[in-house]
Amino acid sequence: MFRDRLTDAATAVQAQFDNVLGALDPLPVVHAMAHATNGGKRLRGFMVMESARLHGIGSTQSIWPATAIEALHAYSLVHDDLPCMDDDDLRRGEPTVHVKWDEATAVLAGDALQTLAFELVSHPETGNAEVRADLALSLARASGAQGMVLGQALDIAAETADAPLTLNEITALQRGKTGALIEWSATAGARIAQADITPLQTYARALGLAFQIADDILDVTSDAETMGKATGKDDAAGKATFVSLLGLDEAKRRADHLVTEACDALHVYQADADVLRDAARFVVSRKS
Repeated sequence: MFRDRLTDAATAVQAQFDNVLGALDPLPVVHAMAHATNGGKRLRGFMVMESARLHGIGSTQSIWPATAIEALHAYSLVHDDLPCMDDDDLRRGEPTVHVKWDEATAVLAGDALQTLAFELVSHPETGNAEVRADLALSLARASGAQGMVLGQALDIAAETADAPLTLNEITALQRGKTGALIEWSATAGARIAQADITPLQTYARALGLAFQIADDILDVTSDAETMGKATGKDDAAGKATFVSLLGLDEAKRRADHLVTEACDALHVYQADADVLRDAARFVVSRKS
């Protein structure tokens, strides 16, 4: 059931991107935007649509914020891959945007994807004015200097710090860098329904941390071909990660505990949330 729902969400998001980007002038920056948004698991978009389903919200309504979060996530990856950031040549098995085009196009494509995210989340079909305002405000907070960008800034600062980050510092960093957008995705359905976000927020906070621990595990146990991007860079740079601080076995145990915590947070939804529980288990068992 989970994999079918994940595939359905990915297909719907891609179709929405095709429609939205296809309506724009066929300029290099638009082609770069399409390249950046093509492929991937679409886990964030899936969580938007699945949390909406839990609250009786159909896909014609939830597809807008689902595509919005995927646009914003893509922007973050385009900028993260730049030479001034992580300097990566490969993303999802394809050349990164600055490699396929140039750095200026990559910066502009990322900028355009970020603004597109707010255009999509503010679309009238998303909900009433209050819902759209709440989604836009919460997305701004999750993606900016209180969320993802803060996490990125802390990550960059850690590269030149005198001492490696502690476990608490890495946890705080990753709650912004990775966790903030996952939290927004999981709570979006409740926001659309104007319902209590607390159960999904608790679920997402545990899930976001488990996701990053799983990423750190894959960085030392997988390879570039499987991952579709470079691996081993953190270890080579001497950066502190959950694996370097906890050890591989303890990191796996920590991730499994967080998945249990995430699943338990959904008890209020009973069996209706089983697909989201399966999503949490997928996060720590994935191969890429």
